[in-house]
Amino acid sequence: MKKQQRLKGRADTSTLTMSTMVLDAESARIAIVDADKCKPKRCRHECRRNCPVVKQGKVDCVVATAKVKVAVISEELCIGCGICVKRCPYDAIQIINLPKALASQTTHRYGPNSFKLHRLPMPRAGQVLGLVGTNGIGKSTALKVLAGRLKPNLGEFVSPPDWSDVLAHYRGSELQNYFTKILEDDLKAIVKPQYVDQIPRSVRGKVIDILTAKDQRGVMADMMTQLELNHVKDREIEMLSGGELQRFAICVVAIQRADVYMFDEPSSYLDVKQRLTSALVIRQLLDANEASGTYVVCVEHDLAVLDYLSDYICCLYGRPGAYGVVTFPMGVREGINIFLSGYIPGENMRFRKDALSFKIASSADDAAAEQAELDDAAAVDKKGKKIYRQGDYPSMTKVLRPKPKSGKRKKKKKKKKKKKKRNKRTFTLNVEAGNFRSSEIIVMLGENGTGKTTFVRMLAGFLKSDEVEAAEAAGEETWGLGVPRLNISYKPQKISPRFEGTVRQLLHAKIRELYMHPQFNTDVMKPMMIEQLLDQEVKHLSGGELQRVAIVLALGKPADIYLIDEPSAYLDSEQRIVAAKVIKRFILYVVCIVVEHFGGLSSWAPVWNVSLLSLSPPPLLTNKTTTSSAILFFSFHTATRRRRRSLWSTISSWPRTLPIASLCTRVTRVSSAPRPRRAACSSA
Repeated sequence: MKKQQRLKGRADTSTLTMSTMVLDAESARIAIVDADKCKPKRCRHECRRNCPVVKQGKVDCVVATAKVKVAVISEELCIGCGICVKRCPYDAIQIINLPKALASQTTHRYGPNSFKLHRLPMPRAGQVLGLVGTNGIGKSTALKVLAGRLKPNLGEFVSPPDWSDVLAHYRGSELQNYFTKILEDDLKAIVKPQYVDQIPRSVRGKVIDILTAKDQRGVMADMMTQLELNHVKDREIEMLSGGELQRFAICVVAIQRADVYMFDEPSSYLDVKQRLTSALVIRQLLDANEASGTYVVCVEHDLAVLDYLSDYICCLYGRPGAYGVVTFPMGVREGINIFLSGYIPGENMRFRKDALSFKIASSADDAAAEQAELDDAAAVDKKGKKIYRQGDYPSMTKVLRPKPKSGKRKKKKKKKKKKKKRNKRTFTLNVEAGNFRSSEIIVMLGENGTGKTTFVRMLAGFLKSDEVEAAEAAGEETWGLGVPRLNISYKPQKISPRFEGTVRQLLHAKIRELYMHPQFNTDVMKPMMIEQLLDQEVKHLSGGELQRVAIVLALGKPADIYLIDEPSAYLDSEQRIVAAKVIKRFILYVVCIVVEHFGGLSSWAPVWNVSLLSLSPPPLLTNKTTTSSAILFFSFHTATRRRRRSLWSTISSWPRTLPIASLCTRVTRVSSAPRPRRAACSSA
């Protein structure tokens, strides 16, 4: 009996080996081991103990011992059975089969069982090349290779090839001439980094001093005016905000003389108009250096800015953290449609199961029918009446003043009159009365520093209006003077992880009931890909991972109104669309107010009749002691693309000092929704 089982096992192994030999003729297999998840000192080495190749005597297929920090899998001996993937207790192993043609198109690999990049984008002189793809797919690696900071090893990480071999590999293509110029020092490349919040760690000094030292083209004054850096020119780098750091980094790159300009995510931290201005500044680099043949490469997640900025694009697909493939150059419209559809016709390659499509109503009647269905599905009380969650808030005023400093510091700084004047600057926000109803998503749109987060914090109860504070000081009743008391779930704009533990422990402590609910897992947890982060430490998560966890925590708290401040920050194009669909599907019978810039508005607006809170652009900062902002409300129906384009053109044409009356006139022409106005704010 035992002999029969052994013979049967050998037959199964031989059959499996024959099938993998047929597979190897058409595909190339790679094995990826996540160094952060793999823990050989804590596990029982299930990957090695259950590997059929190791059982046959080929012990080098999987090397995993207590003395090794990370397990090593031989891709030459691996048969692709997938047993190690299922047996690993930490989900640290991935076995992926790639097309055989990609084996000869490897550009760079960092090491054994690590990330692998196939192909490279081909920049062209006098044109802007746009790169789009998910996070962790190899965009930053491609920029390092094109900038000459990383020599491509063509997959040979043990014995990297020389530059002569690299040039021979790209013989006959545009990249051969490009790399030849880099080796001969004919091309000078400048890269704007992706994480601008890390600039203060490496750069010290004042803004004006650094820009003066870097100004090689003599356009510093013009660039500072376009990027709105004049009011921060005397500040230290460490005192700049995220948007100011982003504009400062773009300005530093734009004022230098170079042949290759590379911008890694130039629209992060920026609002609507600042994104358009940055795009114009990048386009001006081609006009200024048209005769010299300048190369411009831009990595962007905002598809609207990418369409506005690029001349042609290259899409990157693959599996984040495992491998990435760069497509051949294509037109902007064709490339964006291919990225959204997830299918490349020229290569007959589908890299995404489902297409990223928008549900757009064909007419106002269809949108009204959707709202009628929601009304029919509304909650019903014991008497059979429908329950709608709605709220009214009165007119409010909030004046934000600088925090008073300690007495010791005041004594030291009595002689410094300039700093004293700056500390008197205040921010005034006036909000007119309005209301909101259930099953409604309100998107607040506006520039940075115009009071969006302040208004959201007032609704959340973190800030009290001046009327409420005055009534409390006089001992009077505050009923009707502020925001009504509601159950509120708030996701802040800035996320700072302080929790000691894993993501699983955080979810279990904060949203225990919904965290274990199967419907919540299906609608929220799985689309946001939280299962991959459950065993990771909260403090070790990246920006995009923290954003996804914060959205899940906000949606997991039962509330009457959900306040979500900039949910698309740090997320790529696919994750933004998925997050928009998750929030739209989850928000039923409640109110959701989303603070978002226009780049992500295409994800939020097409799902319903969405009310938009538009904030007028603030005036240029001067030496005045008071800075005020104006907010006005309008309703915008997103049934057709024509109206969305008109809104884009209206916002892009806003001047810096636009009167409120003319702004109301322009907005009224754009918006023609059947819904009445719900709120309004006027200038302080």
